[in-house]
Amino acid sequence: MKNIKILPVLLLLMFVNCEKVVEIDVASIPPKLIIDASFEVYFDETPVTAKTNVKLTLSADYFDTAIPAVLGAKVFVTNLNDINIINFLDTDEDGVYEPQSTFIPEDDIEYELTVIYDNETYKGKATKVKSAKFINVMQGDKTLFTGKETEVIIEFSDDINAENFYLVHYTDNRYDALEDRFFNGTEYNKSEFFDEDDLDLPETINISMSGVTKEYFTYFRILINQSGENSGGPFQSVPSSLLGNMINTTNDSNFPLGYFHISETDIINLDLVEKN
Repeated sequence: MKNIKILPVLLLLMFVNCEKVVEIDVASIPPKLIIDASFEVYFDETPVTAKTNVKLTLSADYFDTAIPAVLGAKVFVTNLNDINIINFLDTDEDGVYEPQSTFIPEDDIEYELTVIYDNETYKGKATKVKSAKFINVMQGDKTLFTGKETEVIIEFSDDINAENFYLVHYTDNRYDALEDRFFNGTEYNKSEFFDEDDLDLPETINISMSGVTKEYFTYFRILINQSGENSGGPFQSVPSSLLGNMINTTNDSNFPLGYFHISETDIINLDLVEKN
């Protein structure tokens, strides 16, 4: 009987003695400058307005929760047609640089973004890309697996005279990259389904559609696949292997991450209601 009472204690001591704390040494790499400069021109508004902010951050290690904002950089955009310079300032000291005066990128003009930070100069070029307008955006009645999903339908007419690429953005950091290979020159409609946990009906969601280049389309698809859609936005944590169109003209080995792009963008708000 004594042996039976002692055995559980001995087994417990054996398991305790066998426990080891395994420390994983995650390699730390020097922080990279991330340049998020996706300009949007809201061409279907009267008057036309634009979002032309440049957000600068530094890459962080895998387990870091804070994304460091870049302060004290010099940022400006040059119109390469007339060499006019638009200066950007970070007035709130949050790493978001805004033009000092109203800036609406024009058609068929190449612009060059320059960022000077930590004694190094980064440059990239972009020309505004045309986009289609929404014909209709509405709530549908279809569901998927649980029967509790909410369907959102977008419809637009594609230009038959061009190879077009689009980026659709929904309120909750959900993105969809589209190419017109299979619907060139047609009226195209597409459904997006939201799980009941993603919405608190009734709710108003914001939907935008931007025209993008083929290069940005490819870049963004890879970005979404690698970084995910629900991590605070695709540029919140850019994979270190994914290079954009910005280059370091001072030290090419210290390449930046991120992208400079200018899009025509159509934007609409949709009121979603709970279905019975």
